[in-house]
Amino acid sequence: MNELTLTLPLWLDGTRVIPDPERTLTVASPWDGSILGEVALGDVSTLNAAVASAHAAFQSWSRAPNDVRRSILERVRRGLEVRLHDLARCIALEAGKPISDAEAEVTRSIQVVRVAGEEAGRMEGQWLDLDWTEAGRGRQGLVASFPRGVVAAITPFNFPLNLVLHKVAPALACGATCVVKPSPRTPMTALMLGEILHEAGLPPGVVNVVTCPNESVQHLVAHPLVRVVSFTGSPAIGWAMKGQLPTKEVLLELGGNAGLLIDEGSDLEQAARRAVLGAFANAGQVCISLQRIYVVGQAYERFVALLAENTRALAIGDPLDPHTQIGPMISVEAARQAGAWIAEAVAAGARLVCGGTRDGALLAPAVLTGTDASLNVVCKEVFAPIVSVIPVPDFDTGLAAINDSPFGLQAGVFTDSVERLMRAWRQLEVGGVIHNDIPTFRVDHMPYGGSKRSGNTREGLRYTMEAFTESRLLVLQARLRDTV
Repeated sequence: MNELTLTLPLWLDGTRVIPDPERTLTVASPWDGSILGEVALGDVSTLNAAVASAHAAFQSWSRAPNDVRRSILERVRRGLEVRLHDLARCIALEAGKPISDAEAEVTRSIQVVRVAGEEAGRMEGQWLDLDWTEAGRGRQGLVASFPRGVVAAITPFNFPLNLVLHKVAPALACGATCVVKPSPRTPMTALMLGEILHEAGLPPGVVNVVTCPNESVQHLVAHPLVRVVSFTGSPAIGWAMKGQLPTKEVLLELGGNAGLLIDEGSDLEQAARRAVLGAFANAGQVCISLQRIYVVGQAYERFVALLAENTRALAIGDPLDPHTQIGPMISVEAARQAGAWIAEAVAAGARLVCGGTRDGALLAPAVLTGTDASLNVVCKEVFAPIVSVIPVPDFDTGLAAINDSPFGLQAGVFTDSVERLMRAWRQLEVGGVIHNDIPTFRVDHMPYGGSKRSGNTREGLRYTMEAFTESRLLVLQARLRDTV
């Protein structure tokens, strides 16, 4: 494999910074362990400087006219387009994502920035008549949204560009400033984005990108000048963080073990094709990765056979090979843990229909049957290419099974019945119900997020902008000429 062989500095106050040449983070390929390069590593003092820079920049950026913000976002979009292939290669190398999927991630990111620019011009206020009572006579209300302040943006490894931009782009659009702390597994992509933002003419301090140990996150989020914490990651860390920060706006986009319900009469071939994508894309390392499939009635055996057939046909291997569909997991340790959960399920009586073999960080996509809700592969988030197929006697039992989870991100429902679909929409305890498709479906401007342990917010450009801002009222008083 060709190496990136890069040494990347941090982006702090609009400049490249290496705080301490002795403190670096080595980035290795999850595919073959080759060293890709090193990045500068910040510490508490670096984070303090980044927050101070973002706070100082907020004073002017929050007042920047919409056309200025939109113009910079447009230049960022063009910068992403120019460097699409470089970014995709970086994602493939440091995240192990197949190159075709990495290119798709960059393309999505370009769309995210374009929509953010459009939404920047749609932040409209509200005019209120206040004379509903005698006390309100002669007064009018004007309500508008204003950015809250500095956003601490903490992002995971699985979408190292798109999930960063899901925080940075809406912040730029609404006038907030950011300190981005990317995953130490995939920091290079975020630092390349920092360079693109700089080249687009973003004022110093508006977005700072600081790689630092995960232990430093607590200092960042607790900093008194940070007003908003936007965290994408594990439920345990996210909810603990929220409990420790009662006075801050803490936005959590967390994990799940997404369910799919296949009703009688559904197109099983289409469902199986889509289920393979939903369960195994990015080696299952997606928050809304399909983990549990419930099949109603007599279709179960046929569906299992179709799913196994499609799974065995997947091309597994080198993420830089354009034919590869499934690359390695992020680490050998992650693949080993997933393999242990498969073994645990089989020991408890489950059947491994196909897959499940491991070679380093590469785990062959696994289809399990005979599992139940007590097993880790069903009740927890596996974040791996593992899916369980479970028969249910009827549609309502399937809905109850999907709800029998501490998570509630998204769910998919294959059915030709409008009445059953509406019932699923009303009853499923999730952030989104996807009709005749997998729960892994996402378009970046739609509201996306979960309930229960899966989070407390909705991402998607306009929805994130609303979370990064707060309403402020102005009451106008006009002199009355007459009194009624």
